[in-house]
Amino acid sequence: MSTVNYGVIGTGYFGAGLARLINQLEGAKVVAVYDPEHAESVANELNCDIEKDIESLCSRPDVHAVIVASPNGYHKAPVVCAAAHGKHVFCEKPIALSYEDCNEMITITKENGLIFMAGHVMNFMNGVRTAKKLINEGRIGDILFCHSERNGWEEAQTEVSWKKKREISGGHLYHHIHELDFIQFLMGPAERVCMTGGNVAHQGERFGDEDDMLFISLEFANHRYATLQYGSAFRWSDHFVKIQGSKGAILIDMQDVKVVLKTPEGEERFLLHESKEVDEDRTRIYKGLEMDGAIMYGKPSAIPPLWLSGIMQKEMVYFHGIMQGSPVEDEFKPLLDGTAARAAIATADALTISLKEDRKVSVKEITDKRKVNV
Repeated sequence: MSTVNYGVIGTGYFGAGLARLINQLEGAKVVAVYDPEHAESVANELNCDIEKDIESLCSRPDVHAVIVASPNGYHKAPVVCAAAHGKHVFCEKPIALSYEDCNEMITITKENGLIFMAGHVMNFMNGVRTAKKLINEGRIGDILFCHSERNGWEEAQTEVSWKKKREISGGHLYHHIHELDFIQFLMGPAERVCMTGGNVAHQGERFGDEDDMLFISLEFANHRYATLQYGSAFRWSDHFVKIQGSKGAILIDMQDVKVVLKTPEGEERFLLHESKEVDEDRTRIYKGLEMDGAIMYGKPSAIPPLWLSGIMQKEMVYFHGIMQGSPVEDEFKPLLDGTAARAAIATADALTISLKEDRKVSVKEITDKRKVNV
């Protein structure tokens, strides 16, 4: 296909950023957007049409693929609609807020022979690619344990974002599912899980209703484990993933902006992003308190910082390449049919039950509810 035409559903901060990046690629054109609040400015910028609703955008014969970047709880309807009209789909993370919704989305895209790529942008971060390469080379041996923290402090808001409303965003666990997805990419699906926590410091009308402290334990096959922390009630902020192996360890630090390989022979350091300039820009943002990247969210009119726009661009280049017929590596197949994203949601659903019912939960309680042949 010489030119791939895209429709974009949801043109807030992230959707507008993705639309701009797509429109800059050779052989790519955003021909239509839909957003009940933010469509006009983006449509004028990209010189494309504004559609009145999801159906009218997805049914356009000139749209080959649809980018879904609406709020998290509103992903299923546009994905199902796009697939029903034979359009390939890129859907922002989390692809849904329940395992059942994931199943419906995967089923219809697979039945129609369509790409269904999940927007787990962390997969395209230079430091993550470096870590995977080091692991594949055997530099840290077998992975035994992972630990992740993505937390900070949030002040009262003059206007409460949808991202702070549990029914729409899913809360920190679902909205910030990157680290959970990454850990399961490395270790496979979790088998038994436990989550404790609650909303300890953010009650009232100037806050949302999500829990602001979450503490997670994951158990994997062969006596391997992981722990994660999420939340906005941490005055001492952190944002990292530590990977502990039988021969060494890797730190991917998104706040102090570095990747470190530690073995008995010593330490080696690597860039987190593509260049020292981008790493330094991310450091400036964190240290200068312009934005706590683990907590705060951009506004629709804002341009993503260098580090974020860089990995968003890589993600769109990859998706556009698939649309133009590029081969799919085995590593990325689960990212392109929704199954990796669904596995993360299955674990998140089990963790949600754990917190609600105050018990350890088997992930099979979620996945065995409905067996699907996908």
